[in-house]
Amino acid sequence: MLAESAARNDFEKVLIVDDHPLFCDALSMTLQSVAQIREVHTADRLEGALDLLASGLKPDAVMLDLNLPDVDGLEGLIRLKASTDAPVIVVSSLTDNRVVSQVIQAGASGYVPKHSQRDVFRTAFETVHAGDVFVPEGCVLRDAEEEDEHGEAVKRLATLTNQQARILQLICEGKLNKQIAYDLSIAETTVKAHVTAIMRKLGVQSRTQAVLIVKKASFASVLQDQG
Repeated sequence: MLAESAARNDFEKVLIVDDHPLFCDALSMTLQSVAQIREVHTADRLEGALDLLASGLKPDAVMLDLNLPDVDGLEGLIRLKASTDAPVIVVSSLTDNRVVSQVIQAGASGYVPKHSQRDVFRTAFETVHAGDVFVPEGCVLRDAEEEDEHGEAVKRLATLTNQQARILQLICEGKLNKQIAYDLSIAETTVKAHVTAIMRKLGVQSRTQAVLIVKKASFASVLQDQG
């Protein structure tokens, strides 16, 4: 079976983005064993992953943890999707149906709980390689029409480019255009143009409203609603 799977699987190079070294090592060994992955690259921060991609790394697939030190909620997924054509499979300890639904709506090709057995990872890779979306057994995805303001916020954020998502993150940190321009080494006029584009895509009129959109997409708020 493994040989047959390998023959069908063109995913030979994978980028794992996770800040837990032990889990990274375990996932690397699992993928090499069950999915015949030959080359594994790792990053413990989103920015590290983006740097690898910018330097020329072209993975066949990306495995992404949602809870990274330098991102919040869906930002990591959105910025990775804007930086690579490779399918992104989220690997997370969160198993809430609404979280899974929002991740898939934001463009992930699959969602695998971290506690999954090895065969689940193999099935996930085979499913994504076949062009389908993989979700955990028993998970019922919510239709976009069923989603409330959380789902709507996710869909809007998913339209941002990597640079726009980065600028929005800095806006959420309370930074002004001049500070953002300094942090990103770009002109203040460029920042203003990006901010205008961000507001248009999010359908808001102010920076405060943009921040509220980000908060509505936060997984913490989703889980709090159910708590």
